[in-house]
Amino acid sequence: MITTERTAIRRRLAVRRTAHRPPWGWRKAGHSSILAPVAATIAATVAVGMGVALARAERARRATKAKHARERRFTQLPGEPLGAGLRRMALGQLDLAIELLSDERGTPEERAIHETRKALKRLRALNRLLREALGEKAFAREEEILRAAARRLAGARDAQVILSTLDALLDPQRKLARRRSLIELREVLVAEREVATQRALGAQATRAEVLCELTQLRERVKQWRPPDWPSIAVIESDLLRLYRQGRRRHRYAARGKGGTRALHEWRKRVKDLRYATEMLGLRALARRADKLGEHLGEEHDLALLQARLPAPGHAPFKGKRAKRARKDLLKAISRRRKSLRKRTLREGERLYRRKPKQFTARVRRAHARASRV
Repeated sequence: MITTERTAIRRRLAVRRTAHRPPWGWRKAGHSSILAPVAATIAATVAVGMGVALARAERARRATKAKHARERRFTQLPGEPLGAGLRRMALGQLDLAIELLSDERGTPEERAIHETRKALKRLRALNRLLREALGEKAFAREEEILRAAARRLAGARDAQVILSTLDALLDPQRKLARRRSLIELREVLVAEREVATQRALGAQATRAEVLCELTQLRERVKQWRPPDWPSIAVIESDLLRLYRQGRRRHRYAARGKGGTRALHEWRKRVKDLRYATEMLGLRALARRADKLGEHLGEEHDLALLQARLPAPGHAPFKGKRAKRARKDLLKAISRRRKSLRKRTLREGERLYRRKPKQFTARVRRAHARASRV
């Protein structure tokens, strides 16, 4: 009987249907297909999985970004030995410069030049601060490499600065800014900036050469082992030298000797002092030196603009009105430079009022207090 019933069932499934199809009426009233819910469940599971994967990737990206930001902080971190911190800062600035020159960030070229030059200035200040710890031979080698790299970018920087200085000078003087000859001058400066920028970063051979030198320098910096002496002992003698040089150049400029060249050389040592105090975490002193350095930089930029102006009778200063516009522009430059010189000498007197040994003793105490926080 069992065999008979199974045969009948098999026959019924096979009649007028393909063998793999279910019988007619297999779906009863009130029943629905399970395919749609299953598909929805699978889709939801996939979506949740993708969401989890994306969240993990975003978390990893943020962690990497935070790690890079920490490694590239240009200051001593809490609990970090000063020698190890200076080595970390050097590697961070080299990584930044290499990224900018490799165009890994997609940074506009003008911005890339500006940020790369800043990174190179920090590196040169750091190298000077470790002069005794590294030794004269290593110091001189790294200084020459960094100077050469900065020199390749100087033309583009000067062209951009001259244009920016002209804009800043003419911005409050609308009447002077509308002079036809000065509009033409600005157009010439824009064209010169574009050419200088392309020459600095557009030449692949130059870019590759600078990248190669910085990459090799990074490998050597990885081998640095500055002694982890307490407080600022590892850099104290070099800090004393930087302060003494800046103080001497301030006095030289205050006596009215050397002119623009003396102010420019003084600015270099002010920048070194700013970066040194920034590395040590002395923010108030770093801000004061930075403010003085910015004013000295503006005075130097005005000098560059003044030197760049074509002589009377040369385009775009042909004709009586054009010559008058040039004269008025020179008067504005002279007034601003005179004001800046007075301000820088006053601020310099405040920054360099202490004797060198008194200054380093003050820095030592301030650094010890900051390290305990």
